[in-house]
Amino acid sequence: MGAALAVGMGVGRFVYTPILPLMQAQAGMSARTGAHLATANYIGYLIGALAAIVAPILARSQPVLRLSLLTLIATLALMPAGGWVALRLLAGIASALIFVIAVSALLASPAKHLVGWAFGGIGAGIALSGAAVLILRTTGTWQDAWWTAAALATVLAIPAWRLQTASPSRQPEKGTNQTSKWFGTLLASYTLEGVGYVIAGTFLVAAINQTSTGWLGGAAWVLVGLAAVPSTALWATLGRTWSRPTLLFTALVLQAMGLTLPALTGGIAPALISAILFGATFLGICSMALAIGEHLQIPKAVAILTTGYGVGQIIGPLAVTPLLHNGYHQALLIGAAIVTLAALAAGVLVKELQP
Repeated sequence: MGAALAVGMGVGRFVYTPILPLMQAQAGMSARTGAHLATANYIGYLIGALAAIVAPILARSQPVLRLSLLTLIATLALMPAGGWVALRLLAGIASALIFVIAVSALLASPAKHLVGWAFGGIGAGIALSGAAVLILRTTGTWQDAWWTAAALATVLAIPAWRLQTASPSRQPEKGTNQTSKWFGTLLASYTLEGVGYVIAGTFLVAAINQTSTGWLGGAAWVLVGLAAVPSTALWATLGRTWSRPTLLFTALVLQAMGLTLPALTGGIAPALISAILFGATFLGICSMALAIGEHLQIPKAVAILTTGYGVGQIIGPLAVTPLLHNGYHQALLIGAAIVTLAALAAGVLVKELQP
C-alpha cells in the first residue's frame, strides 16, 4: 500500500514541484503556464475521485490499479515530448484512482494500525524524487528529470502491482442528520485545506528559490518528504491521547504557520522550518480527515472527501495565478490564510465531536 501511494502521489503527483523551477529556467516556461499545468493535474485528480463515487467498484479493482500505474509512468516518461497539459491531466486521473484504491484497501485491511506508515510512502516518494531532481539540477536537464521520475515510478510500481484491493462490503448505514452536519463541516475544512496546501505543494520550491540560493528550494523539498515519512504514524500515536478533531485542528494551525515563514523572510532557517512543518502536517491532515469521515459512517466518505480536496486543489492555483507576476510570496500568504480558515472549521469539530 505504501508503494502504491509512493508512486501515485509521492512521485507521479509531487515530482512536478521540484521540476517546475527547472522547466522555468531551461524550457522558458512562465509562472502562469506552470500554474495552468498544476491546475490540469488537479482537474484530472478531481475526475478520478468523482469516477470512484459514480462507480464504487473502481475503488476495489486491481485491473484499474494496474492500468493507473502504467498510465502514470507513461505520462511521466512522455513529458519531454510535449503535450504537457494532456499528460498532467491523465496523471491526475491515475493518481486519484491509485490513492482511492490504496486507501480503501488500507481501511478495509486488518492492519489498520499501520495506516500511518502506509501514508508515509507518499513522503518517501517525495524525498526520493526530490533528491533525484536536486542532483539533476546541476548535472542534467529538465527532460532528464522527468525520465528519472518515470524510472523511479516504475521501480516503485513493482511492489504496488500485487496490492490486494478491498473486497466488496456492505456500505455503512446513512448517517443521521447530526452526523451528516458534522461531515459537512469536515468536508468544508478538508476542501479549504486542499486550496491552501496545494499552493505550497506547487510553489514552495519556487518561492524559496526566489530569495535564496538555487539549491535550497530543492533541499527543502527533500526535507518535506523526509518529514512526511513518519508524520502520519506520529499523528496516529498522538491519537491515543488526544481526539482526532483536536489533532486535525493543531496540524492545520502548524501548517498555516509554516507557510508564512518563507513568505515573510528569506534565508536557510525559515525555509527549512517551513519544509518540516509542511511535511509533518499535510499527510497527517489527510489521514485524520479520512479517518474521521469513516468514523462518522458516511457512505463513500473517502471518495467524497477526496473529491472535495480535488475541488480545492483546482481553486488554489487559479486563485493565486494573478499574483504570480510579483513572485510566489503573496501566493504563500494567501495559502496560509486559507489553511487558517480550514483550522477554524476543524475547531467546530473539536467542540462537537469531543468524546
